[in-house]
Amino acid sequence: MRTGREIHLAAVLQGEPAERHFAVVEVPVPAPGPGEVLVRNAYMVLSPAVLSRMAAAGGLPVTRYEVGKVLFGSALGEVLATGDEAPHGHPAAGTDGRPADAPDGRRGRGPDAPLRPGDVVVHELGWREYALAPPARFRRVPRRALAAPARYLGNGLLAYYGLLDIAGMRPGDTVYVSSAAGAVGSVAGQIARLKGAARVIGSAGTAAKTAHLTEVLGFDAAFDHRASGLHDPRRVPRHAAQLAARLRAAAPGGIDVYFDTVGGAHLEAAVEVLRPHGRVALCGMLAEQHGTGRYAAEPTPGPRNLGLAVAKSLTLRGFRVQDCPASTAARYEADLEEWLARGAIRLEDTVVDGLESAPAALRDLVRGTYLGRVLVRLTDPGSHPGTTTDPTPGTGPATTPGTGPGTTPGTGPGTTPGTDLGES
Repeated sequence: MRTGREIHLAAVLQGEPAERHFAVVEVPVPAPGPGEVLVRNAYMVLSPAVLSRMAAAGGLPVTRYEVGKVLFGSALGEVLATGDEAPHGHPAAGTDGRPADAPDGRRGRGPDAPLRPGDVVVHELGWREYALAPPARFRRVPRRALAAPARYLGNGLLAYYGLLDIAGMRPGDTVYVSSAAGAVGSVAGQIARLKGAARVIGSAGTAAKTAHLTEVLGFDAAFDHRASGLHDPRRVPRHAAQLAARLRAAAPGGIDVYFDTVGGAHLEAAVEVLRPHGRVALCGMLAEQHGTGRYAAEPTPGPRNLGLAVAKSLTLRGFRVQDCPASTAARYEADLEEWLARGAIRLEDTVVDGLESAPAALRDLVRGTYLGRVLVRLTDPGSHPGTTTDPTPGTGPATTPGTGPGTTPGTGPGTTPGTDLGES
């Protein structure tokens, strides 16, 4: 019988993720029975959302991992075998919706055709080399996804929906994005620029990242939130005051929109600097997640200055990509295609090789090592018959640095909606 590896939770998370929290287990891979599909995973996503699922019960209303059981998360793979011909496998949200076996996008099977060997799918059964489940658990994507996985495992729609629908960004706005070198923030800042923001400001965790924001991604200004003792989550009031000073220096007239992936002191600073009728899109709370596992017991204090939200008629709104209307997703797809065609947007990823590298790479992600989306490559894309290089501008190899275990720099447009974040 075929065997494959998967990663189990070995211990509930306390503090920073470490090797002791994970176990690499070899398991048998049975043939699919009736109503089942067997998929060989090619890539999976790493994100800080894993930390909340590894922590003790409480805090965010998310499904927790169980000790001794396999983890799960977004992944992309190829169908190896099916147990029957049940019609499933609709195109994934955030893809172009073309038939999976139509390389030129004009011919091939319809979207309701049954999954069959060779189809490429996205799903939530990552952290394992093989996934076995009913076909409804998988969503078919174009075969070119194997050559450009970040296009189908990215957070572009999350950034688009949050910035334009939730925050209501308008041309001429001054926009601030926290964790701006991460998987979501790096996209949000570029979309703000492309949609006519007068000024786009980002914060990130190193001088190299802030330089990347302004020199590569087109931000107008950026600052290092860890510089000169700025990053001190134990002293939120002091940290917030320092961040507000940096933000005000970058935007002397104030800001209109804050795209928030961090919360904590960053949110307090933004509330201080927002203009009257400013808007905040609450995308994530990385200040509570990173390296602590504290969602259950010790949440980071919230902003002390929420009275300003009343005084300045501010709007603060949380959101999930699951709530994104189809009309917004369609607009995003059209905009993305146009931006890619003229090379106007750069969506970044870093690839880490090997399932066994995932635990250490997650630790490095928490420490802010990477730029953009972080993917783990589980198989060689060249081992999948028919794989070709994606000709879409902006995909394929690129120059994003990665310093974690087995990393390969890369960039590619990410379009599959998701809720995962990456801090930078």
